[in-house]
Amino acid sequence: MKFEVNRDVFSEAVSFAVKLLPQRTTLPILSGVLIHADGDRLTLSSFDYEVSAQTSISAQIDDPGTVLVSGRLLNDIASRLPNAPVTFTTEDSKISVSCGSAHFTLLSMPVEEYPTLPEIGPQTGVIPGDAFSEAVSQVAVAASRDDVTPVITGVQLEVGDNDLSLIATDRYRVAVRTIAWDSGRVGSDPLHALVPARTLQEVGRTFGSASTVSVSISGNSDRELIAFHADDKTVTSLLIKGNYPPVRRLFPENVNDHAVINTAELVEAVRRVSLVLEREAALRFSFTVDGLTLEAIGSEQAQASESISALLTGEETVVSLKPAFLLDGLNAVHSEFVRISFTKTENPNKPGPVLITGQTSQEAAATDGYRYLLQPNLLLR
Repeated sequence: MKFEVNRDVFSEAVSFAVKLLPQRTTLPILSGVLIHADGDRLTLSSFDYEVSAQTSISAQIDDPGTVLVSGRLLNDIASRLPNAPVTFTTEDSKISVSCGSAHFTLLSMPVEEYPTLPEIGPQTGVIPGDAFSEAVSQVAVAASRDDVTPVITGVQLEVGDNDLSLIATDRYRVAVRTIAWDSGRVGSDPLHALVPARTLQEVGRTFGSASTVSVSISGNSDRELIAFHADDKTVTSLLIKGNYPPVRRLFPENVNDHAVINTAELVEAVRRVSLVLEREAALRFSFTVDGLTLEAIGSEQAQASESISALLTGEETVVSLKPAFLLDGLNAVHSEFVRISFTKTENPNKPGPVLITGQTSQEAAATDGYRYLLQPNLLLR
């Protein structure tokens, strides 16, 4: 094999191919990147039996062929090459990478032992890249990081004819975002796909600048697969098996009591007041007709409080919320104002979850379909 390729194009392609590779694997062969050169296209692929990535770029190919090389090592090299064309040649089991005055010699891995990439089924639908990327960033943060319950470490995709909903929960909060999408079908049965949150976050970041992202959901009960494709890049992932908890029913249909606050002011106040908190401690939020007061009772040496403006509708309320979880929801509200709505339980000393949504102004609710439900801690006294 022999080819020459633009340094920046090659580095970006290698980086994409290795992003989803596992940090550690019991099979060293799965840490490799498969490079296939043919015609004027160079295809780079990675696959660990759960997630695959593949991209194609233009190159001047003198000798076609296929080679397998350590992915992370090649990525480290490609990202630090000087500003010059990259020449890549192979001879027997050795790989030569030259760029300007830099030269590297690597050992190839056995291509014949590398697994075949999964086949992609027919297209399920198409979605704008920027809307998809925003929705993923808003929702995936609420997915659980505890592998003890794998089903909630994913993001549930609920596919309709004209919309796509993303749902995530870790039992302490639930995030939902619904966006428009084109399935090209009418009256079809709804589809569900439970995608690992880490994979979906990487897909969202990678395809955020694409005009459209094609999504394919296929397979059988033994091996269900989802694929995302845009701009000569493809990512596939096995779906998580199991039934997702029915968290939609936790959202209240109507909430009368709520407060509207400037999002940036609330974020800064939470960050300041929580400086004195010990780990896992909560902030006390007192909503009154005079505004919002935040209070933190840290150690004996440090306490803090701050008051900011808030427009309250309904009864005065006091709730206790973990600042990190609250900030995740606030940072996902991409609007100038935020509405915090209060639900009630039969026990007056145990407030219900708070519902966080966007507000385009103090009077007008946002229409972006984003909702974030956060369970309070026990009421502070």
